[in-house]
Order: sequence, then structure tokens, then C-alpha cells
Amino acid sequence: MQKKIMITCDEATYISDKNQYGEASLSERIKLKIHLLLCKHCHVYSIQNNYITKLLGKHLDKANSTLPLNENDKKDLEKKLRDQIKDISLD
Repeated sequence: MQKKIMITCDEATYISDKNQYGEASLSERIKLKIHLLLCKHCHVYSIQNNYITKLLGKHLDKANSTLPLNENDKKDLEKKLRDQIKDISLD
């Protein structure tokens, strides 16, 4: 059976999501790294996805993992996300 090394963008986003939670296998992580080297759009998605997860995690920790976030936390999170999006461009 021949295994493919190149993956589609859909597969890359799926593996990226799994990877940020430590659920991607070694072969999936290798395929993802190769794809991210070649696809700028997926590379940006991966960066933004990890950033959002870290930001949300900090806010959830701050609120003792209870939802919903209060209005100040929501505004703070929205501002940080907008700032991050400005920093990452697709040129």
C-alpha cells in the first residue's frame, strides 16, 4: 500500500486542529509540517488557530473554566484577536 505524503488543505486544517491538542500521530505531524512549508494560507491558519486556543485558555483559566465570559473578558479577547490578525498577513 502506497502512503501519500502530500495532503490537501482540508486535511492540513484537520491535522492542525488535532495537533494543537496533542492528538496527531507522528506521520500526521510530518505531513502537516511539509504542507505548512508549501502552503502559506494553511501556515497562517495554524498560527492563528494556536494563538486563539492560547488566548481562550488564559481567559478560561482566569474565569475558573466557567462560561460565559463576562463582557470585559469578551472585549479583551476580541481586541487581542484583531491585533493578531493585523500582525499576520497573507501578502
